[in-house]
Amino acid sequence: MDTILPTELVALARRVVEENRAANRRIVLAESCTGGLVAAAITEIPGSSDVLEVGFVTYSNEAKKDNINVPRDLLETFGAVSIAVAWAMAQGALEKSTADVAVAITGVAGPGGGTDKKPVGTVVFARAERGKDQSDVVADRRNFGDLGRGGVRLQAALCALELLLPPSATAPAA
Repeated sequence: MDTILPTELVALARRVVEENRAANRRIVLAESCTGGLVAAAITEIPGSSDVLEVGFVTYSNEAKKDNINVPRDLLETFGAVSIAVAWAMAQGALEKSTADVAVAITGVAGPGGGTDKKPVGTVVFARAERGKDQSDVVADRRNFGDLGRGGVRLQAALCALELLLPPSATAPAA
């Protein structure tokens, strides 16, 4: 396949497209630090329009508020790189679409911008599913370390794609 993206990213995106198509699920993305990389990987796959409804690149706090309704008080209280904001991003993206599942990514890719509490390489993910209890938060905070801007963004995109895989038909019920 002719692509400029890393092979492992495209391979996982292919699984996301194939498995979500088989599950008849549509997805929406709310990306910040990945800047559309997850959407780019998914759209490398022919037929991805069967699965991907829309992607929001909400890089600034204003974009998070204006495009996917992240409350200002969450941004001011917890900061953009927080579980609360990632969860609000996922919920907002789901509300602004007709998709079945939303994944949000927000983080500090570097080289600057890190703090003691949120060093470079800190990325937060959240997944929201239509029809699920909103209090059942699926979110994770990871610190990939200072892998360089590209390295952090790649690892974040891979994690986001993993979150987009439908539950296995053989997985035990939660």
